[in-house]
Amino acid sequence: MLPITIAATLFCFLMLLISWYGYRRYSRPGRFYKHLGTEAVVVNTGLEESAGPRGGLAISVFEQIGQQVPISPQDAAMTRRILIAAGLRSDTAVAVHYGIKIVLCVTLFVLAIIFRDHVTAVPLLRIVFVIAAGLAGYFGPNLYLEHMVSKRQEELRLSLPDALDLMVVCVEAGLALDQAILNVSRELSMTHPALCGELSLVNLEMRAGKRRSEALRNLAERTGESELRKLVAILIQTDRFGTSIAESLRTHSDFMRVRRRQDAEERAGKVGVKLVFPIFFFLLPSMLVVAAGPGLLQVFKYLFPLMRSFGH
Repeated sequence: MLPITIAATLFCFLMLLISWYGYRRYSRPGRFYKHLGTEAVVVNTGLEESAGPRGGLAISVFEQIGQQVPISPQDAAMTRRILIAAGLRSDTAVAVHYGIKIVLCVTLFVLAIIFRDHVTAVPLLRIVFVIAAGLAGYFGPNLYLEHMVSKRQEELRLSLPDALDLMVVCVEAGLALDQAILNVSRELSMTHPALCGELSLVNLEMRAGKRRSEALRNLAERTGESELRKLVAILIQTDRFGTSIAESLRTHSDFMRVRRRQDAEERAGKVGVKLVFPIFFFLLPSMLVVAAGPGLLQVFKYLFPLMRSFGH
């Protein structure tokens, strides 16, 4: 009965998850568009998706649980910085993050207690399995969050050359740097939403009264991407010393493309070394079976009986 109960529970959970996603993704937006009467063209600047957790019963539960967790201001500030780097800027993102950690830790801990007898018969390993499951549930969201940060940083890094080229065109056309940043955030919103969202935030901060250098430094601090830090340093120095912005941006764009090509060549050079172990453990045995298999069968069929006849 236990496997049937587990299967039914997982099936119900999966159906609820699919229904909730379909309602949030398709059903509710379709009703909104129907009320509007005409099709709407939505321009995504990256700010909507990066705002973080919004609504939903599960998010509310995670938020309520996370608010009960005692968190030091230093840990909360560090977690918020990581969440912002991952693109999650909601005010409740920290509480939801800790709520997910607590719920996942308790869930895996309880499941480990239930299934520990089926995993191993050694009492010490049962205790280790339960503790490891709880730790995996608590620290697993941190690992996934780091993966999100690295993936978003890579996306920003790959988007920079196109944005710099368009920014050079805007600056050479006579626009100021603020207007060039605004145009780039609008024009590339479909192809590079993450970078356009960050540039839109820079423009909003400058409209709110912050200095350009401060807004650009906030951009570098939010993303944590090294290439964006270099770009921010170039823009600040160019603005301070009055040199040509277009020339600086063009030079940095060319440098980034050369750097990307060098990285690709370096990765291509490492492919041969990385393929040694897959070839040795997976391809070579199958090739030996195909190449030497018929010969070995003939040896087993004729040579071994002949050797036994000599022995007699």
